[in-house]
Amino acid sequence: MSEQVIYASEAHVSEQRYAGFWMRFWAFLIDLIVISSLNGILISPFKFVNEGIAISVGFWTVPGIISAIVFYAYFIFMTKFFGQTIGKMILGIKVVRENEEPLRWSDVLFRELVGRFIYRAFWFLTVLYIIVGFMDEKQGLHDMIADTRVVYDR
Repeated sequence: MSEQVIYASEAHVSEQRYAGFWMRFWAFLIDLIVISSLNGILISPFKFVNEGIAISVGFWTVPGIISAIVFYAYFIFMTKFFGQTIGKMILGIKVVRENEEPLRWSDVLFRELVGRFIYRAFWFLTVLYIIVGFMDEKQGLHDMIADTRVVYDR
């Protein structure tokens, strides 16, 4: 009986259509537009308060810190609570775990925070996004770290 469940589960996984590089790229561009809009709303008050004087913490400016927080928070919370960002929703794709259980906080944090930080901190690794187009399950480095896949939403 348990063997049948395993086989049924494996058959269900193989039915998934994985989203490739270009679908994920366009979803990311849409997300960047959303994030830029959010940052514009949140940071615009600093333009009036500052009046040309940069508020900074070390080498970071306050608007820069807010922008980074919005960027990472957007991807973390949208992926955790909806399994997809607005860009992914528009294009009909979503993030799932390999075993199709609900996404855990650890999955999302490794995928969205650690994975994106690695790509941003080591800018030369951004070429690794291209591997999505060549992998059987269309995984990027951040998907491999978190054991997730991006699939077409049914």
